[in-house]
Amino acid sequence: MIRKVSLLGFALFSMTVFAADRDTDRLIQEALKPSPLEANLYHLTDEVGGRVPGTPAMQRAVEWGVTAFKAAGADSVHTEEFTMPFSWAEGATEMVVSSVHAQFRPRLVSIAWAPALAPVKHARIVDVGRGKAEELAKAGDVSGKILLVHSEVLKTWADLFQEYMDPGPIIDFAVKNKAAAIGFTATREHDILYRHTNSASGEIDRIPMVLLAREDSERIARLIAGGEQVYADLSIPNHIGGPIKTWNVVAEIRGSDKPDEFVVLGAHLDSWELGTGALDNGCNSALVVDALRAIKASGVTPRRTIRFILFSGEEEGLLGSRAYVVAHRAELDRAAGVVIFDAGTGRTTDFSTGGRTDVMPALQPVLAAFDQFGGVKLAPSADAGTDNLDFLFEGVPTFVADQAEANYLENYHAISDTYDKVDFGQLKKHVAEAATLSIALANLPQHVGPRLERAQIEQTMHDSHLEDELKGMGMWEEWVNGTRGRAK
Repeated sequence: MIRKVSLLGFALFSMTVFAADRDTDRLIQEALKPSPLEANLYHLTDEVGGRVPGTPAMQRAVEWGVTAFKAAGADSVHTEEFTMPFSWAEGATEMVVSSVHAQFRPRLVSIAWAPALAPVKHARIVDVGRGKAEELAKAGDVSGKILLVHSEVLKTWADLFQEYMDPGPIIDFAVKNKAAAIGFTATREHDILYRHTNSASGEIDRIPMVLLAREDSERIARLIAGGEQVYADLSIPNHIGGPIKTWNVVAEIRGSDKPDEFVVLGAHLDSWELGTGALDNGCNSALVVDALRAIKASGVTPRRTIRFILFSGEEEGLLGSRAYVVAHRAELDRAAGVVIFDAGTGRTTDFSTGGRTDVMPALQPVLAAFDQFGGVKLAPSADAGTDNLDFLFEGVPTFVADQAEANYLENYHAISDTYDKVDFGQLKKHVAEAATLSIALANLPQHVGPRLERAQIEQTMHDSHLEDELKGMGMWEEWVNGTRGRAK
């Protein structure tokens, strides 16, 4: 009798594994088929364009998301409103550089969410190198002057993270010593301009700042190194307004037998406006829509509900995902996992687990299905720069797609981030990965891992060195003082 039960149990287990494998195959095949993916992204990028919250383009993008989700077959679609503390738009930023032997107009843009600067005349430009402590100490009196900050050419993900880490101490120094403005050297060559912000939570920054085209910035630096005193007339007429409303777009496929439990598959819908936000992050907004379509068309039914979310306000400080987490905090015990894509169309190399190792064993078998795409691993690393963060702060298991750089870095936030840069063949593979991982999380017998308590979350952030990254980005204090993250 014991042997019969064991054989029966093995048979049931084998049938379950076979059914899961068959569902995965069906789902991947459906994801790789021709679909509205390209047309959806065309509408979002070429027609809507860059999408800054508070602008008509962002409103049109929200409408695009609602329409696209409905066409993909969602069981329900709705928007969730939240408030951002400020609106911001760049005016006609202008700079004229002059010395005894030279005069020219550099190409430049304002740093986003930086304050305006009324026109200043004949402000001395001071070269402070990379802005290291010892270089700033040698700068002398910088009151009323413009600081010129050098950079290295962007080549790796580590370089990009460092670009976000570096400005904090430089801004502190400039504000303390009453500098007029800061000019950062672009990390891209060939006159490529792009939009960054040093704001952590949608607040207006403390000092006017511009990003200078690399070639022009280096010309200024050579003039100064040659012994010339270099001056600038600078105007940064940014338009800053009060609180604005914006929206997350949420679609669902209702779970068959645990509908109150849910998995999130998300990407951010907003973008900067110098380009059309194709790689960051239009392609992945279209991916989220197409993953929903693929799941519905495949006939694979999730046991738990899957919520497909297009977040707003990510670029200004992860504001949309943070607002969503706060609004839904009471139900986060029922969150079975969060999957985020936010890195263009380079090949997925692994899924970062938010520093957790306990969630890895249950998902290892699922990753075998991705061998056909070059193989995908799970990595116990943690990311602070995308919409997983506030879910991680609440102890929910998160999975962020880590991807090869491909053409992402040069075009990141840039005038060149346009539809033609998207690798649609690779993006279809990402649709397959996103849909498969989301279904796996929705259909596991138990949650992939428990919701961590505050002490466990903090230990995980320490072990994964996320704590150091958060400190460098000015976000750690919110965790420490309890204004962000799980209370207990």
